[in-house]
Amino acid sequence: MDAQIDVNQGEFTWKISYFTEQDANHLYSEAFTVSGCQWRILVFPKGNGSDHLSLFLAVPDSATLPYGWTKDVKFSLGVIDQINDVRSIRKAWQSVFTARQKEWGFPELIPLTELQNRTGGYLANDTLVIKATVCISTVTPMNIQPARPTDKFDSYFTALEEFVNGAETHGVRVGSSSCCQDDALTAEIPSLEEVEKAIQSMTECLSDLFKLNIKERLSEALSTLSSARIGLLSEKKIAIEKFQANFNDFISDFLAFEQDNAEKLQKDQRFSVMKKSQDTHILYKLLMGDLIMEEEKLKRKTGEVKSRKDKLLSDWEILLVEAEEAKLGCKDEQKKVAEAEEKKRIAEERMSRSTTAWSNLKAQFCLSFKIRNRP
Repeated sequence: MDAQIDVNQGEFTWKISYFTEQDANHLYSEAFTVSGCQWRILVFPKGNGSDHLSLFLAVPDSATLPYGWTKDVKFSLGVIDQINDVRSIRKAWQSVFTARQKEWGFPELIPLTELQNRTGGYLANDTLVIKATVCISTVTPMNIQPARPTDKFDSYFTALEEFVNGAETHGVRVGSSSCCQDDALTAEIPSLEEVEKAIQSMTECLSDLFKLNIKERLSEALSTLSSARIGLLSEKKIAIEKFQANFNDFISDFLAFEQDNAEKLQKDQRFSVMKKSQDTHILYKLLMGDLIMEEEKLKRKTGEVKSRKDKLLSDWEILLVEAEEAKLGCKDEQKKVAEAEEKKRIAEERMSRSTTAWSNLKAQFCLSFKIRNRP
């Protein structure tokens, strides 16, 4: 892999060795960065529903991106001819990537027959070279609106819904394949009544082969059936002998068939879990909406309570100021009363002294006057 990156545009080269030996339905490249955004290439080696090589540009970290993200991107994808670059196949497109549409590309880039042509240079040394160029026009953040507590869940379950829908589509094809295999198995069953009963008995045994390991019992049943065919027509004998001769192949094929059914059952169970998770997610989302509304009501109620609390505290502070002023005024009045009491006491003492002096003086003058005027 090789990547060349500038601020808004970058190139990425992906080399896939042993390409024709790849068994996977699709492959992802490692992630590469252009303008701070993560990208990767998606390839379908055997085509995606067609006989052409399919190439796509994908956003690898969609589930971790904030709610409402979009990316307007010009890009090109191509397969390099390693012998003659002029014959390289390149296609360009401009698309807007979103949480629901995080993969854009070309389902039919090049026919598989042309890709695998030995005279060409697309698979030199069984190595496929893919080149991508990415030019980002605009990136809507990420902060298009404030992140919500459910953004992470929305992104994940949106991707899960797409996966479930895809699984349902693939499930139809798997089901039809299983039906074809059942028809082939039925075609091997002889039409003779005795042989049909024997095959039916063996099929019932094979249904528990994984648990009971009854291959030996099945072989004995077939041997007994073979030895009990006295008086049968030659064609019946041939049919039974043929079945007995291919007994091991039959066991192997049936085991493979049962294994496929077991894997399909496991897939259906996992698919059921995903569907249930998706339905539960929708329910949780509704409950979260109700809780958010209730939270808003509580916020408004809290605001009203806070306003009343602030008003009460403000009135309380005014009352405190008034009480303090009254207290200071009372202390001033008490001081004035004490001063007045002291003045009154002093005045009374002075009055008492004056009254005593006056009485003494009066007594002296009145007594002298009486003595002088006595006859």
